[in-house]
Amino acid sequence: MPRTRRALTVTALLLVTFMAAMEVTVVSTAMPTVIADLGGIEHYAWVFTAYIVASTVTVPLLAKLADLYGRKPIIFFGIACFLVGSVAAGVSENMTELVVARAIQGVGAGGVQPMAMTILGDLYDPAARARVQGWFGGVWGIAGLTGPLLGGLIVDAWSWHWVFFINVPFGLASAAVLLVSLHERVERKQHHLDFAGAGLLAIAIVAVLLGSNGEERTWLLVVAVAALGGFVWVERRSPEPVLPFSLLTRRVIAVSSIAGALVGGVLIATSTFLPLYVQSVLGGSPTDAGLAIAPMAIGWPLASNITGRILPRVGFRPLVRLGFLLTLAGALALGLLLRSDSPVILPRFTSGVLGLGLGFANTSLLVAVQGSVGWHQRGVATASTLLFRTLGGALAVGALGAVLSAVLLSDPALTEASVSSLLGPGHGRDLDPTTLAALSTALDTGLRRVLQIIAGLAAAAFAVGLLFPRLSVDAEPPASPSSSADSSQCKSSGQSTM
Repeated sequence: MPRTRRALTVTALLLVTFMAAMEVTVVSTAMPTVIADLGGIEHYAWVFTAYIVASTVTVPLLAKLADLYGRKPIIFFGIACFLVGSVAAGVSENMTELVVARAIQGVGAGGVQPMAMTILGDLYDPAARARVQGWFGGVWGIAGLTGPLLGGLIVDAWSWHWVFFINVPFGLASAAVLLVSLHERVERKQHHLDFAGAGLLAIAIVAVLLGSNGEERTWLLVVAVAALGGFVWVERRSPEPVLPFSLLTRRVIAVSSIAGALVGGVLIATSTFLPLYVQSVLGGSPTDAGLAIAPMAIGWPLASNITGRILPRVGFRPLVRLGFLLTLAGALALGLLLRSDSPVILPRFTSGVLGLGLGFANTSLLVAVQGSVGWHQRGVATASTLLFRTLGGALAVGALGAVLSAVLLSDPALTEASVSSLLGPGHGRDLDPTTLAALSTALDTGLRRVLQIIAGLAAAAFAVGLLFPRLSVDAEPPASPSSSADSSQCKSSGQSTM
């Protein structure tokens, strides 16, 4: 069997990561204009939530399949779904089509993002893994700089439909490189696929997420509890559970999962609602809306690079605590200081502080989790960390979308047409002064309430982060002899090809 070419593999994974990172900033930049074109402000959060729901539901099963059959087929499946969803989103003509396309993208993201991180875990030991995470953070930084500018340029010069097509060349290029560079040697044996567990988990997650958006909460909560109970019963009896409970009994994974869920809410909710505040309340352009969160995508890679350099010397716990402290500081600044007369530099600066905190905390947590398990559990362990992060983000976006809608609907004088006019390029110039003032006040009130709740999530994440245990950076379980990456080749101890 050909040997994995690590340099080319990492290059392809960087391209995949760049594709996903661009999606965050470009879509956030375009969404106010999308609402102005298609209408449906009440569905604003669902464009993001559908993506997150789909990725959250598929992550556990795809991660388990990757541990059983290898990473390569799963990441190819993810890239294919992501590109199909991107094209479908680009040709959408109404909000329903866009939400469905985003769900298809989410299925792809469930196979792409966790697999990229898992493959990195296969290729490098813990100390080198932290350094490489910094490289990937740098990709997020480049995307954070270029995404809002490119997204704003595309929206202003052509059409918002084109912001989704930008994923296609990166996805095709990364797939081509992975095809020739990544080779796996996975032990072939009879496996038991836990479809019952995966199905029950999916039902529980969807019911919780739909309920968080304010729709039929009572019966959806009953469905979620019943499905979760069935999931626990099935998993305890499954020979190869989709989410081994033994992992969650480890303190490092338990703390990382809970804190990750809370900080995921901070990350995704800020990326969703801060651009809307800039464009609807501060009167910024689509480019201004994207630039409000661009510093977050710059601060993250900067902190990731620093983490990779100093982690072997200082250990995990100080960096985790520092990260959550900075996240709390940035979220508090947004929740308490942002006003309708604030300068645009304020959201940019505070989102940069948020990015620094997220970079320190998330990089340290992920490296710690990957280092605490062997090859045959690394996919599930990585995915469980990302699962809780995305689940927390989806719950936050859904619930906060309901909060915003409730504030807007409390004034019967406000209509969907008036909201669309405010978000359009004229910023409500065709509205009468009374309606414009009422709408601006309602959006300001609702979005500031959302940002204050985000600050509360950051405070809870900081409290949980204080419980993170002391760990040795050098601790690493033995690699599987059937590891896809051939441990003698792929560990970084003196044999790096990069």
